[in-house]
Formats: sequence, structure tokens, C-alpha cells
Amino acid sequence: MSPLLTVRKTVSSLHRFSRTLSSVSVSEHKMAEPTLETDPYSIHPAAVVHPNAVIGQGASIGPFCTVGASAKLGNHCRLYPGSHVSGNTVLGEHCVLLTGAVVGDDLPGQTVIGCNNTIGYHAVVGVKCQDLKYKTGDECFLHIGDNNEIREYASIHRSSKSSDRTVIGNNNLIMGSCHIAHDCKIGNNNIFANNTLLAGHVVVEDHVHTAGAIVIHQFCHVGSFAFIGGGSAISQDVPKYMMVTGERAELRGLNLEGLRRHGFTTKEMRSLRTAYQRIFMPSDASSGGFEERLAEVEQHEVLAQISSALEWLISFATVIFGFIEIIHEALLCTSCHEGQKNPRSWLELKPQHWVNHVIGLEICEGGDEVPAKEELAGIIMGKCT
Repeated sequence: MSPLLTVRKTVSSLHRFSRTLSSVSVSEHKMAEPTLETDPYSIHPAAVVHPNAVIGQGASIGPFCTVGASAKLGNHCRLYPGSHVSGNTVLGEHCVLLTGAVVGDDLPGQTVIGCNNTIGYHAVVGVKCQDLKYKTGDECFLHIGDNNEIREYASIHRSSKSSDRTVIGNNNLIMGSCHIAHDCKIGNNNIFANNTLLAGHVVVEDHVHTAGAIVIHQFCHVGSFAFIGGGSAISQDVPKYMMVTGERAELRGLNLEGLRRHGFTTKEMRSLRTAYQRIFMPSDASSGGFEERLAEVEQHEVLAQISSALEWLISFATVIFGFIEIIHEALLCTSCHEGQKNPRSWLELKPQHWVNHVIGLEICEGGDEVPAKEELAGIIMGKCT
């Protein structure tokens, strides 16, 4: 047989082998995409799915995945190879778990994830918190809303006690290697860049943007539309609309670019800038102390009509005066309440003129013991959310 004929036969054999592989590949691909008319869902033979697990229609579970007995997968969920769902975990419709993702834990309590969420490669969501106060056997909870993207190696923990829960809202982008600790409350439309680390009980409102490698101390509160510069350490509350940065973060002005992108009007931004300048950049030394400047801006005829300016002033006053310290001391104070040791309502705290805008919650009745600062902090955070 001539060498040329041998080469032609070899090439022909390779072509037939290639067509065979292509047909097998297409066949396997069709099997991985369930058709509702023939099969309500698709489970790869190499996956381990407990018979008591609830699998929604159109769901697809890849090889080497595990799904626990109490898990519930919504319609059209997709688990990529090597992803895992454990414990009492609920996934909404159209959720995607990429390779290595771990969702839920075999603990009392529950992890609830809404619809259209993506859990990235090797992310860990809904596991036991890293808080030594957590007692084995206590229920712990995590609730995540809709349309969130949680990227690779991120970690989000459940609450530290049954009376609280870790909460994440809707439309958040949580980039790679971020950490959200126990009992945090995250709002909507936030962007956390890589290595954003939140300690326990942190509250982040809406439309907050963090740059990379920032840390936020426990119990801190970050207001809406704030921007935190890269490499910052946040040890105090961040008021709304502000831009902060630094090793121990300091105010750097208003987040004007963020406000513009989110549709704030020119009038609103000018009002906020005017308020900022009057408070932090007084034109003369006779403008009084900080508290006097804050009160003057709050009573300003024009600024008082701008809701965003008033919200910012209230938020900033909460930060500057040390909200927890002032309220706690006022509750213990006897001289400013005409002999009444424990005022019935926070609204009676007249020395703080801004409290009426912030608090409408009764804490202690007459004769009751004033809460400790730690307990008071929990109540405040609960009210703010």
C-alpha cells in the first residue's frame, strides 16, 4: 500500500472519529438542558441529590454536586459541577451556582436566597458565623433578595442569634473575596469592590460604592450614596452622600459624581454643597461652634425645603455627636428630665433637637432599667433598618 493511500485512510478515520465525538457532545448537551415536556429537571448521574430535596422544573444539576435533604431549588436553577446546597436552604427561580460554590449549612435556622442570583466560583454563602457568642444549636438566618451577583471566593455568614438575621437586599454586586459577617444589613443597588470586608452588625444602606481592600468596623453604619475610597478603614459611621477615604477614613467632601449618576438635580447638589461648606468650611471665626453651625443650617429657609439636605443633616448629626453615647447618657440623666430617672420615650430628649427626626421608639417605661450600651446599639441598628 502506498504511503499516500495510508495517509488518506488515516485522515478519513480522524474525520469520522471527530464527527462521532461531536454527535456525542451534542447529545450530552441536550441531556443537560431539560425539556419540560419530557423531563421536569436534569440531574447528572454523578450528582448526589437527597430524595427528600425539592427540585423545581427545568433545574439542572451537574456532576459532583450535592443537594441536601431540606434543600429547595426553584425553577430553572442551575448547579455547575462541584457546587453544593446544604441544610434548610431555599433557592429562588433562575439562580446559578458556579463550580465550587457552597450555599447553606447543616445548622438550625435557614438560608433563603431570592430569584436571579448568581453565586460565584468557590463562594461560601449561608454558613456558620465567626462569632464566639454563637451558641451551638441556636437558630441562625440569612436572607438574600433578588438579582444579586456574588463573585468568586466571597463569604456571607448567617446571624449570630435567633433573634437577628443577616440580610442582603436586591441588585447588589459583591465582587471577589468580599466578606459580609453575621447580622449585617445590606440594602439595595450597592457595589462592593474586591476585598471589601464587613464586620458583624454593619449596616449599609442603598447605592453605596466601596473601592477595593476596605474594612468596616463592627456596628458601623454607612449611609446611602456614600463612597469609600480604596484601602480605607472605617471605624465610625459614614453619613449619607459623603466621600471618605484614609487609613482611618476621614471626610473628603460630597460624593458629587455618585449623586449625579443617580439622578440628583443640580439644585439638590448645590444645596448639599452649601450645607457642607457652612458646616465644615465657615467663612469667619465668628460663625460659632460646630453645633451652632449645624443648627443654623437646619433652620435655613432654603435648605430646609430640600429633603436630601435635611436627611443628610440628620444622618451627619447622628455620627458627629456619638448617637449611642448621647442617648445612653440622656437616659441615665436625672437633671434634664425633672427628676424622672427613665424617660418614657426618646422623644422627651429635648437637648438633642434632631432626635425627633430620628427616633420614634419607646425603650424604657418609668422605673425600668436603662439598657446597656451594647443592647442600646442593637436597638438603634434595628430601628435604622
